[in-house]
Amino acid sequence: MKKVLMSWLLVFSGLFALPAMAAEDPYQLVDQVAQRTFDRLKQEQGEISSNPEHLRILVREEMLPAVDVRFSAFRVIGNQLNKTTAEQREEFVKAFSDYLVVTYADALAAYKEQTVKIGTGSVTAEDKLATVPVTVFEPNKPEIKLEFKLRKNSRTGEWKVFDMIAEGISLLSAKQSELSGLIRQKGIDAVSRQLQELTNKPVTPLETAQ
Repeated sequence: MKKVLMSWLLVFSGLFALPAMAAEDPYQLVDQVAQRTFDRLKQEQGEISSNPEHLRILVREEMLPAVDVRFSAFRVIGNQLNKTTAEQREEFVKAFSDYLVVTYADALAAYKEQTVKIGTGSVTAEDKLATVPVTVFEPNKPEIKLEFKLRKNSRTGEWKVFDMIAEGISLLSAKQSELSGLIRQKGIDAVSRQLQELTNKPVTPLETAQ
């Protein structure tokens, strides 16, 4: 399962190097950005090898602007949302965003010449949700089937990823199960602090992390 998670997060981390103008078509967005990001990973391996923390910069610059972090964070909070203040929610969104940076940087650190094939499809002007299938290939390893869930912003019309499915497991649901329980037990402030503490650890490939 750790291998699946690594590839799952690796591809997700690389889905967002193109400007927002490509976000009107979720399939085109995923296809173009995945290819561009894998090219960049290949080209910058020297710098990444000498300074793995460079991956945090890559994630912040290339990924976060196209991820619906707020929507995902609010879904993670779940039914505790109405019990929080606006300030608490903002602090949690920031902590969750920083946590994603560390998680995705760890995934990118495990890059070993994986390649991806993006599924094709189309959406209509009325569609608000889309699912883009992705297959991950790694030499001498079984292929991994993934699905990326995207939603369209009703105001801007831009598509952004908010969830991923691998082997029937939703990353968003997994994080909600893990963190919403902690929020009920310890409160959202404590969980925000806990997430922030995790951002201080060095970048470590998921396949070698304990």
